[in-house]
Amino acid sequence: MTTGMVLGKFLPPHLGHAYLIDFARHYADDLTVVVGTLAAETIPGVRRYEWMREMFAGTGTRVVHLDQELPQDPSEHPEFWRLWENALRPLLPQRLDYVFASEQYGWKLAEVLGAQFVQVDIDRSVMPVSGTKVREKPLAHWRYLPPCVRSHFVRRVSVFGPESTGKSTLAKDLAEHFRTIAVPEYARTLIESQQGRIEAADIARIARGQAASEDALARAADRVLFCDTDLLLTTIWSDWLFDDCPDEVTREASRRTYDLTLLTDVDVPWVEDQVRYLPRDRSNFFQRCETVLQAHRRRYVVLRGSWEERFRSAVQAVDALLTSNG
Repeated sequence: MTTGMVLGKFLPPHLGHAYLIDFARHYADDLTVVVGTLAAETIPGVRRYEWMREMFAGTGTRVVHLDQELPQDPSEHPEFWRLWENALRPLLPQRLDYVFASEQYGWKLAEVLGAQFVQVDIDRSVMPVSGTKVREKPLAHWRYLPPCVRSHFVRRVSVFGPESTGKSTLAKDLAEHFRTIAVPEYARTLIESQQGRIEAADIARIARGQAASEDALARAADRVLFCDTDLLLTTIWSDWLFDDCPDEVTREASRRTYDLTLLTDVDVPWVEDQVRYLPRDRSNFFQRCETVLQAHRRRYVVLRGSWEERFRSAVQAVDALLTSNG
């Protein structure tokens, strides 16, 4: 039985890495993938390790995490190769036959480990992508990102505001325009199932459902994900209706980030609905929304005017976001 190893930072994993590892696992009988990470790197090492495990689950590939603070270039330490050999040996089979890599360092690493070097797409002619290119312009290299990694780089846009201001329709229309998907409002699903009733105990359930839906759909979005409300708006509703909000909801609302918030004003007619509660308080609720967005230093744009004017303003704001984020 032949054995092989792939070593990488996977910062982040992309389809070039997937090709390398798929090649290696078909070339060797037993493959170990070593995810080498440093604490100071821009994407946490544990997250990259989890991504790699997910990407190759069920393939028989062994994925291990090396989180030692090792030098990254021979110029950084006179014992560079010895340090790396000592770190890798405990993670590998007793006899290693092949080192697979798309970088020139593979020649020396294979020599140090007593293995044969097998180079794979070193000139990037098969998969013209690199971790550096993805970090610099993730949206431009979107097609090279696996779904689990896309959820990290997707631009999240929250549609935020009082009742009956067109949030749900706007989120759907924007998703259609940008050929992506929208996260529906989970609160509506829950409250409709309860014939329009809502209790304080429902707030945590609403928050969990909204967050779960958003995170699940982020994997399938194309560059941008439109969210019909978010947990910060859930906290406003909880305080408004019950003068309180569960601590775990407040914490999660503060933790979650959005690249842009579209705040819908109340200069449109009220439409009656069984899950709407504040026909005469929308202006005050709007002011509360804007105050909270400012307190959380959220980047936001206020949408006013006709439905067509709101849509045009929203498209313009999202276009600017996607252009600036490459």
